[in-house]
Amino acid sequence: MALAAAGTAAAVSLRPLLSRPGCVLRCGRRLAPLLLRAASSSTASAPSFNISFAEPTPTKKASSRTSSEEPPVPWIVRGKDGKPGLQSSPPPDVLQAIAVAEAEAKKAAKKESLRSKKGALAAASVSVKVKERKAAPAAPPKFSKAARRFYNENIRESEPQRLAKVLAAAGVASRRTSEELIFQGKVTVNGSVCTAPQTRVDISKDSIYVNGNRISKKLPPKLYFAVNKPKGYICTCGEESKSVVSLFNDYFKGWNKTQPGLPKPRLFTVGRLDVATSGLIIVTNDGDFAQKLAHPSSNVTKEYVVTINGAVHKKHLIAISEGTKIDGVKCVPDLVELLTAQSDTRKTRLRIVVHEGRNHEVRELVKNAGLEVYALKRVRIGRFRLPADLGIGKFVELKQTDIKALEGNN
Repeated sequence: MALAAAGTAAAVSLRPLLSRPGCVLRCGRRLAPLLLRAASSSTASAPSFNISFAEPTPTKKASSRTSSEEPPVPWIVRGKDGKPGLQSSPPPDVLQAIAVAEAEAKKAAKKESLRSKKGALAAASVSVKVKERKAAPAAPPKFSKAARRFYNENIRESEPQRLAKVLAAAGVASRRTSEELIFQGKVTVNGSVCTAPQTRVDISKDSIYVNGNRISKKLPPKLYFAVNKPKGYICTCGEESKSVVSLFNDYFKGWNKTQPGLPKPRLFTVGRLDVATSGLIIVTNDGDFAQKLAHPSSNVTKEYVVTINGAVHKKHLIAISEGTKIDGVKCVPDLVELLTAQSDTRKTRLRIVVHEGRNHEVRELVKNAGLEVYALKRVRIGRFRLPADLGIGKFVELKQTDIKALEGNN
């Protein structure tokens, strides 16, 4: 009985302590639940106590500084009286300097971040350009003039071309006359009569006959000449004795010796000069070049020297400059200039530059102004001028630079 009474008294005395939630020991360990039992050795059973504790409430984190840490170092500051003294906080000037340093550090970090961003953007743009450059199609290679000439003479000519063009290039006849021969059934290709001028043929592989005569497997070389046409000669490809082409008879006499195995080229004039006009005219066997140079759309300028019968006044020059209608088209010269008189003649000379290329254009301009032409001579085509040492009726073979000059203007 005494033991039971003692247990009851102990439970009563611990009740206030155990009723506190989350009891924590000083050592920092949580107090385990206590199970207090009071039993009597002599009785069968006694009242028991089952005591449990609620979850502990979170406590504030203890300061990182412990009591064992040393106190901060005091600042020695000179006071207003000039005597040094101890102070726990830095002086104002030090705080200002620290603030300025922190601001400068932030500003520098911001600049560095901007610089890095710009560098990243630049690198990205460079990579994009590199990708675009790689993705862009490659430009066709540029070949030298010698390479292009070799291609045109050795490779391009061997490609299949129109039958009429092949016959003209082989020197059979002009392209228009070659078409007439084809329509008349006088041309055979590989043993069969061909009546279509647009038929594609390869002269190196196909067997071509015209009026029973076989065309050579090789084409004649392309030739370009500048001729000082005499007065009284006509610009035709016929057999006339006074044609411009007849000036090359002596040149072709030794053709088989100088060019063995190659057929004679069929030469023709580029454009025309009337029978009474002298001066520069181009002779070639290149039909494409002749068409390009003579076509009005090329706007190649041509310069003439006109010798006038009689006096020339200002009104005449104005009338020539205003132009005139030729075949229903108004033709205006590019330049009209009065030249100085020559010592051996008293006749007046004019320099007239045109680009239309109409038939008898210069003569019509002078006639419309009320003047009479005594002599007319062409001295320039494009940027190529008639050589001063080239005699009347003579010719000279043109170089590649001269051919380019013919296609340009001053």
